[in-house]
Amino acid sequence: MTPHLFFWVAFTLMLIHEMDAIRCKEWELFIGLSSLPEKWGYIVFTLLHIPLYIVLFSALWYEDGTLNTNLIFWLNQFFILHAGLHAIFLKHPKNKFKDFTSWLIISGAAIFALLDLLNTGV
Repeated sequence: MTPHLFFWVAFTLMLIHEMDAIRCKEWELFIGLSSLPEKWGYIVFTLLHIPLYIVLFSALWYEDGTLNTNLIFWLNQFFILHAGLHAIFLKHPKNKFKDFTSWLIISGAAIFALLDLLNTGV
């Protein structure tokens, strides 16, 4: 079995969630970004994901090619916390993550992150 298979599923779901976040205009929920005009909110929110993805993808492996299991542990924790934050903000008037697909992605990432933590003995 692929090491941290459940993490990779959770990570993939989070990447898909970020695509969904553009559809749902998630920048409208963030202080600072919410005050920008829609076009600029979209541009800034989208472009901020470029360095974020570069850092994440490059940090997942050490130079010797081994997985950064410490980062995986903390990302799993974040994926679970992230679902909780979405639940807390469910009633926010600008929250558009209310359909089945959005929640399948968000909760799926949290569930697979939890499975990875349980599978790795954490």
